Amino acid sequence: MPPSASPSPIPRPAIFAIAVCVLAIAAAVVSFVQGSFLGVVWVLMAGVSSNMAWFYLRKAKADRAAAQSAGR
Repeated sequence: MPPSASPSPIPRPAIFAIAVCVLAIAAAVVSFVQGSFLGVVWVLMAGVSSNMAWFYLRKAKADRAAAQSAGR
């Protein structure tokens, strides 16, 4: 039987949210450099995606703590 894989320290939705945040920041910079105020929308999207990443990271931490305390 193969050894069980340990869970990833960073959950996959958090990784995707961080990627969206980075891309939204890059899009905002490009938009503002080109003189468009559409960058405001990208800044808002970066804010939402960073909050999602923060949520998923804290949820994973709480889940690990709950699983560890249940195992005792």
